[in-house]
Amino acid sequence: MALTADQIIAAQKANLETLFGLTTKAFEGVEKIVELNVTASKAALTEAASTAQAALEVKDVQELLALQASLYQPLAEKTAAYSRHLYDIAQNTGAEFGKAFESKATEAQQAIVGLIDSASKNAPAGSETAVAVLKSAVAAANNAFESVQKAVKQASDVAEANFNAVSTSAVNAAKTTAQTASRKR
Repeated sequence: MALTADQIIAAQKANLETLFGLTTKAFEGVEKIVELNVTASKAALTEAASTAQAALEVKDVQELLALQASLYQPLAEKTAAYSRHLYDIAQNTGAEFGKAFESKATEAQQAIVGLIDSASKNAPAGSETAVAVLKSAVAAANNAFESVQKAVKQASDVAEANFNAVSTSAVNAAKTTAQTASRKR
């Protein structure tokens, strides 16, 4: 089965639309990161001003230590929240690319199966074995692709679980440090 000019043009058009769609998604991800960084910078600046003001009002070393201890936990929580938000943006943007890739891969698989079916109908007598081998190879490739997709999903789930565990540990460590510093006063 030969591809017609209309089919080639339609495929190119679809690929171009996918490319522009993915480019748009990538820019949306960058915009979200920029927005997150601007918001975090504004908050950090405001907090730095408040902390500087509080430090200027300290009258002795004990008050300074108490102020320092009171900053540990909120800083760790804000850092964890920032990291989580950044991770979510990257995860969502990556998921959009993954969906597009899966869609295109499925379309390609269907096109290959269609070509094989069409070719097998027009194949000369005695080529049944070659057609069967080709179909078997396509099925094996599809199975391998699905296995890779499952492995990537599992790895992504493990990475997310590890990220959450590290974030929780960091916040808990900051709480412990702040409590220990408070008791030493």
